[in-house]
Amino acid sequence: MSAYIDATGRLNFEQERSLALQCPHCDVTAHVSISAVPGFSELQQYKPRAVGVVGRCDACQLPIFLRFPVRMYRSNRIELSSQFTEIERPREKFTFTHLPAQIEQLFRESLLCFSGGAYNAFASMCRRTARAAFVDLGEPGKLRMFDQLNDVRTLVNIDPETFQLLKAVIFGTPADSRPEPPLLDANNAAVVLEVMKDLLYEAYVRRGRLQQALLMRKFLADETAETLMPLRDASRQPA
Repeated sequence: MSAYIDATGRLNFEQERSLALQCPHCDVTAHVSISAVPGFSELQQYKPRAVGVVGRCDACQLPIFLRFPVRMYRSNRIELSSQFTEIERPREKFTFTHLPAQIEQLFRESLLCFSGGAYNAFASMCRRTARAAFVDLGEPGKLRMFDQLNDVRTLVNIDPETFQLLKAVIFGTPADSRPEPPLLDANNAAVVLEVMKDLLYEAYVRRGRLQQALLMRKFLADETAETLMPLRDASRQPA
């Protein structure tokens, strides 16, 4: 999708009638109406390398800020790159209820790094999160998480190169010969994110929810037994 600013100062999108994004405020994928664009004459005078635009989410009406690199200045239009940057991005979500406090703090910061596009900081925080989980779960828990990673590999057919990267980020290399995780791009970081979510969900959230459900079932069963006991005793008494 290419875009350009015409001589009237209007932002136009070619091939598409409107812009749709996931709003960082309401988390809804909605159309974005352009509210403010820098003046055409001012842009032509200073010729900045990027142009900032203010949009408005059609769902919640809050502002969305975008930055477009400039491809070319023409006499009657300013051509913008199709690859724009969202200044505010939607935050990644996860159910933290059953995570230990330290692991929750580390993974929250991991998600903040990912949402901010700091993918290598995200990789480092994932490594710290995983190590904290290994300490909490012990060696048997670490082995279960590695088995789970292998299950994920088979389930979604992860290629060998990506699997090695996942192992290096989450588990490190043998004897920690490489203390820092490998460099990530946006695509690799997205894979690491989903795998980390799955590992932590299986290790903590699923177990916690199941424990809660079993305790609730036991409580309801005990309550039912206490309620029915007087009725049973009464039925056994002679008329």
